[in-house]
Amino acid sequence: MRNLIWISAVALVLAACSKEEPAVPAVEEPAAVEETVVEETTDAATDEAAADEVLEVVEESAAEPEPEEQAIILAQADVPVPPVEWKYKEGRHYSRLVPTQSTLGGADKIEVAEFFYYACPHCETFEPVIKGWAENKPANARFVQIPVMWNNYLVLHARLYYTMQVLARNDVLKDGAAFHTAVYQEIHRRNNRLASEESIQRLFERFGVSADEFKRTWDSFEVAQKLRVAQDLARRYSIPSTPTIVVNGKYRTGAAEAGGISQLLELIDELILRESLR
Repeated sequence: MRNLIWISAVALVLAACSKEEPAVPAVEEPAAVEETVVEETTDAATDEAAADEVLEVVEESAAEPEPEEQAIILAQADVPVPPVEWKYKEGRHYSRLVPTQSTLGGADKIEVAEFFYYACPHCETFEPVIKGWAENKPANARFVQIPVMWNNYLVLHARLYYTMQVLARNDVLKDGAAFHTAVYQEIHRRNNRLASEESIQRLFERFGVSADEFKRTWDSFEVAQKLRVAQDLARRYSIPSTPTIVVNGKYRTGAAEAGGISQLLELIDELILRESLR
């Protein structure tokens, strides 16, 4: 009986093993699994190393910007910032010309034009003030003076002004600024109205300009053309009085509208800033 039981147990063991692979491959399977695990572990280690490299690259990309990037940021710091509220109001302190008109110079600068005439006492008072402002004007602004021609007397003085301008540019008149001041002094201090071509010629001769040089320039096409342009701009801007300031062919104002001479200078600066921000 014991022998029979033992034989049956051995038969059960042999039957169970017969459902698996032969003995040799069965022994090698764990090794294969182990090898696979090793390979997966190696791959995982490789992935972790790659991930570390990616992280390092990300950290490097987050480093401080290159000098070129910093230069671009700094270049934007000079952009003018408008005030929270403009001090001077359209319709009260200045008028807007609609449509915007052309200017004497090019569009590369914001033009500030003063319309004047030599016999105007207010223009004489304003002259050193506006010239002082012009010496320290913003870099993107241009200052010009344009004589008005409301009658024949003022046309005579406008021709005087542009004759002076051409002679000074050609270095025939050595000190145009001193001559310009002398014209005001002749009219307002010496009671010399400079009401004829001859009296004007004598003033030029005092400043070293010969009669021939004066006459040639006085009658020149260039001076005549400057007179036509000045007259056209005064008409386009509807200049009502002097001194009148026009900024960039768009804004017209004066001391009375601004509230005084010092306020007028502030207003000019504000209008230049407005144009700079366009």
